[in-house]
Amino acid sequence: MPILQSNISPAQILADRRTVKDLNTQTDPKPIENSINGNSLMPDSSLYSPSKNLPNETFSPDQISIYVVRNGDSISEIAQMFGVSSNTILWANNMTKKSVIKPGDVLLILPMNGIEYTVKKGDTVQSIAKKFKADVQDIVQYNSLQENAKLSAGDQLMIPNGQKDEGGSQPAKNLDQSIAQDIKYYSSLPSLQNLAGYYENPVYGYVLTQGLHANNGVDMAAPLGTPIRAAAAGRVSFARTGWNGGYGNLVIIDHPNGTQTLYSHQHKIAVYTGENVSQGQTIGYVGSTGRSTGPHLHFEVHGARNPGVDRSWKK
Repeated sequence: MPILQSNISPAQILADRRTVKDLNTQTDPKPIENSINGNSLMPDSSLYSPSKNLPNETFSPDQISIYVVRNGDSISEIAQMFGVSSNTILWANNMTKKSVIKPGDVLLILPMNGIEYTVKKGDTVQSIAKKFKADVQDIVQYNSLQENAKLSAGDQLMIPNGQKDEGGSQPAKNLDQSIAQDIKYYSSLPSLQNLAGYYENPVYGYVLTQGLHANNGVDMAAPLGTPIRAAAAGRVSFARTGWNGGYGNLVIIDHPNGTQTLYSHQHKIAVYTGENVSQGQTIGYVGSTGRSTGPHLHFEVHGARNPGVDRSWKK
């Protein structure tokens, strides 16, 4: 995940931290980082190689970014900067086309994985979701629709996380087979650091219900309310309740070695943006918020291999 860093010192940013209402979710006020004197945050190029999106910087199409709004920004300009659609930003930040952004707002910028679809006569949101193995709520929120909306033939929709049928049925795989394939794939990624023993298990007593998927993530099932612990010491770069593009209540932590960990679907968040946390500190509690079918932690590692796949946790 490209983390956005200001051209002023982090200490100055933290000194000016202010309390605001969470953008468009109207949740209880909580601390977030504020931009200062029109400065905006730029990605840390030490994590990712340059690309065309911003001069000398990069935004990987498979990664999540965080952006602090500066004076004069608009949704469309930010979308162009990151190479995504305006709807992608609205969908990920619990916003509508009528929403207004202001300097200091923190935006989650998700890569848009999905399918563009032209509505045919007789289509409904439900039938389209079923066709592409997608989530109805994702389609509704991303395209600013009502769940029972009447669709017109020729309308263009984006289907988040939609999957095309490539023809033929695939034999079902059990979890052991799936994990074995994940480990093989996981071990073949030369771009990811092998930091076995660096990260601590964030959830005691979890059951792995889905192997490697999404942005180098795994699903760790545990009872509702089970404490979630920081896998390593670092600084919370993002902590926000709400839909958050399906991640639900979400915490992201930057670590001193240049990697990041992501903890989603939380029932309750126990930290705030800008807070320094120690390894093993409780940062939240297992829940089922966002796009989730039951209590679990979706745990991602950005910049290193995910130890949740083969349980290479710190002992």
